[in-house]
Amino acid sequence: MSHHSPIGIFDSGFGGLTIFRKIRELMPQYDYIYLGDNARTPYGNRSFETVLKFTAEGVQFLFSQGCPLIIIACNTASAKALRSIQQQYLPKTYPERRVLGVIRPTVESIQDKTSTNTVALWGTSGTVSSQSFVLETAKHAPKVKLVQQACPLLVPLVEAGELEGTGLEYFIRKYWGQTEVQSPRIDTLLLACTHYPLLKKQIAKIIPRNINILSQDELVAPSLADYFKRHPEMESLVTTGGGCRYLTTDQCGHFDRLARIFMGQDISSEKIELKEVKLLDNPRHILLNADNESAPE
Repeated sequence: MSHHSPIGIFDSGFGGLTIFRKIRELMPQYDYIYLGDNARTPYGNRSFETVLKFTAEGVQFLFSQGCPLIIIACNTASAKALRSIQQQYLPKTYPERRVLGVIRPTVESIQDKTSTNTVALWGTSGTVSSQSFVLETAKHAPKVKLVQQACPLLVPLVEAGELEGTGLEYFIRKYWGQTEVQSPRIDTLLLACTHYPLLKKQIAKIIPRNINILSQDELVAPSLADYFKRHPEMESLVTTGGGCRYLTTDQCGHFDRLARIFMGQDISSEKIELKEVKLLDNPRHILLNADNESAPE
C-alpha cells in the first residue's frame, strides 16, 4: 500500500460532490481523491456493460493512486456495476481493498425515518426505471413502501446554476403534484439523486411542512463513519493528512466552475485519462441493481 492512502470518491460527474462534501465535513482528518468521469457523463442512459466498464476504469485508477477504499458516489454505477466489481474484480485483483456504494446505506437509513412506512423517492429517470431502490428496500427495509417519481429536469437545472427562481419552483410543484397523488400516506421524501441536496431548501419551501426530507449526503456520510467503527482494520489503512485532490476526465475549467456550485468553494482540478480494464468473463450473471456491500459486516 502506498504511504499516501486516501479515500477514493468516484462519480460519473458532479453529483457525487454533494456526498463528498458531507463526508469531508464529518471526517476532515482523512486524505481524499475525488474523480469525476465528466467526459462520459451521464451514465444513466448507458448499458449495464458500458457502466461497468467505465466504473471499473475509474476504480482501477483510484487504486493506482493508493486508495484502499473507494466510495462509488453515483446511483447508476452503484446499481449497475458495484456487485460485479465487489464479487468478481476485487477478489482476483485487489482482495484487501474495498469498494462501497450509496444505495444500500441510503435504504438502510429510511426505515427509522418514516412513521407511515410510506416514502416518496425522487430520482432521475434512469434511477427510477432501474428499480434499484425498490429492490434494495425490499431486502433492507421491507416494511417501507416506496412511491417513485422521476424528476428529469432537476439535474439540468442544478448544472445550469438554477438553484432558485420561478422555473425551479414550477418543476418542484409539478413533481410533487405527481408524487402526492400516488399515496395519501407519504410522510417522507427521499432525494435519491446526488444533485438534489442542492435543492433541498427550495423543495422544503414548496412541499407540505409535515413531509420529512432526506438527502443522500446526510445518510451516506454517517454510514461511512459507522463502517470505519465496525472495520478499524480498513480505517487504519487510510492516511490522515487532511489533503484532497480533484480529478476529472474532461476540461478542468468546466469542472472547476461547476464544482464550485457543489462544494461552495473554489476548486482546482487535474485532468487525467482512464485506461481500459480487463473485466472478468460473464459479469452479467451477477444480479443487477443490487447495491451489496460485500465487505465484512
